[in-house]
Formats: sequence, C-alpha cells, structure tokens
Amino acid sequence: MKAAIVGASGYSGEALVRLLSLHPKIEELIVTSRSLAGTRLSDHMPAMRHIVGDLSFSESDPAALAARQDVELFFLALPHGVAHSYAQPLFAAGKTIIDLSADFRLNSTQKYAQYYGQAHPAPDLLKSTPYVLPELAAAGWQTSQLIACPGCYPTSIQLPLVPLLKAGLIQASGIVINSYSGVSGAGRKLAENFLYCERNESLQGYSMPAHRHLPEIEQELEKAAFADVIVQFNPHLAPINRGIATTIVAKAKHATIDTLYSCWEKTYQASPFVSLLPSGTFPNTQAVAGSNRADLAAVYDQRTDHFVITSCIDNLVKGASGQAVQIMNLKYGFDESCGLL
Repeated sequence: MKAAIVGASGYSGEALVRLLSLHPKIEELIVTSRSLAGTRLSDHMPAMRHIVGDLSFSESDPAALAARQDVELFFLALPHGVAHSYAQPLFAAGKTIIDLSADFRLNSTQKYAQYYGQAHPAPDLLKSTPYVLPELAAAGWQTSQLIACPGCYPTSIQLPLVPLLKAGLIQASGIVINSYSGVSGAGRKLAENFLYCERNESLQGYSMPAHRHLPEIEQELEKAAFADVIVQFNPHLAPINRGIATTIVAKAKHATIDTLYSCWEKTYQASPFVSLLPSGTFPNTQAVAGSNRADLAAVYDQRTDHFVITSCIDNLVKGASGQAVQIMNLKYGFDESCGLL
C-alpha cells in the first residue's frame, strides 16, 4: 500500500517517516512539505539516510494530493487550523485520513474556538470523525474515513483513568493531574523559551490553568464517567528531548489497590502496548523512549484515601506518530503491533 505524510518537517512528522519507511505493509511513501518541497529528506533527517534513500519532499497542494489515484491513505502531521484545509478535499475525494492535529478531536465547536482562538474550520466533518485511542475506542470506528488521533498529554491521562471512571472506582470530581513533557512536545520552532540554555537543567510549568489539551481530556473522561468531569491539569516542560511523565491524584470510591489493578488487567489484557507495573514501582520516560508503549502504575495512600497513579509514554510515538500507525494497522486489518515497538 502507498501512504502519504502531509507536513513531515516537524518532530512527529519525522517520527512518522521513520515508522512508515520501515513498515512492512507500506510499499511506497510520499512525503510532502510546503517549506522543503524539492529537497531530499536525507538532507533534513540525516539520521534516516539509510532508510529514506533518495526520497524527496514533494509539493503539498491539497487539491493535487486529493486528485492522486495511487494513494488511498494520508497522515496529516500539521498544526491545528491547517489540517482541515487538507482533510476537506481529501475527504471529498474518498481518501482515508488519519489526523494528528487537534482540528477534529473536540466534539464542541465552542470549546475549539475558546481554546484554539478561532472558529472551528470544518464543523461539517466533526460527526464523521471518531476520536480513536485504540485501546479504548468504541467498536466500529474502523469503517470511518477521517480519524482523529489523540494528543500526547490526553493519551497519558486517559489510559489510566478511563477504565477506573467507567468502573466507578474513583471519584469523578477533584482529580489533579501533573504532567511533564519533553521539549519536542512543543514542536520544531525557534523560540527563546526552547533554547538550550533556557531549558537545560530547568523544569517549568506553563499554560496553566487552561492548556489546549484540557477540553480534550475532560471530554473523554466525561464519556467514561457519564458525568461532568472538571480536572486540575498542570503541564510542565521537562529538560528532556522526549517523553511524558504524568502523576494523577484521584479519590478512591470504595475501591482498593487490588480492584484498581484488576480493572486495568481486564481492560488491557489484549493490549500489546500497555504495561502494568507493580504497585510501589514507578514508570520512567527513559524506559518508554522510542516505543509505542504506555507504562502504568498506582499506589494507594491510606492517609488521604487517594490513589496516586503514574504513567509514562513517548510523546512522539504513543503520543502521536506511533499511535497513528497503530490506528492504521487496526483499520486495515494488519497485526496491531506491525512496525511498532
């Protein structure tokens, strides 16, 4: 099968190039970039010279891509507010689209406008676009043409929390979430706050109390809880290249640490990318870097009657490109782990 990556010059796009170039079911890869069209990938991604060969970036005109008869699957590795301009003509042409941006993650156009500072650019497509976290998505999404890939922070939060809220093991109110992300989560851009001397040996909170991923987090947790969920979400930049470490404090609801782990085990028994660490051990970002795995663990604080839940993922893989490939595998009937670690 041929696949195209639209907007591959960023960090998640680069990770997607690596994964799809080595994927046994992808016979040819088309990679587009508005700024790098006509140049060789190896000149901009030298670490992948041995796998991309002479492949060059091509033009990324939406209409021209939609008119291609030889490509059925498109990955959109584009910023929010831009992805829709490709999704609309590709959708109209009957293509399959896996969107890594935020343009189709939120059900509410009002929330999109509030958190992204602009009116939703393609509200007509929202009802046709399932939000797919593969381990938790409702059955039937595989027939969809346009698929929204979850954000990195929300992935690290939903995997531990959604099963517990569905089972009624934790209170839906009063949840506090502290997450720490590698600097690659901010994208490839020049900004003073991301210079080496500013970030190295420095941990800093940002975008509190209303980070753009907050409505996505609450939207999906509310579906699980069948109730309103308001969380305190505190994101931080960590002095690492990649990875997300999340710590969640949630009030126990007539549950023990054994029932929590039983719930997780039942939910993820057939999930190759979710690893449950024993209570009292704690995930770390180094252990998941470069993989599509999520490591989860929890302890119970008897003094406060709270569970303290920890998770780690690679923000560029399970938090973005790896998850997109996992979605592709499931949609096309490939082995879920195909091409992924």
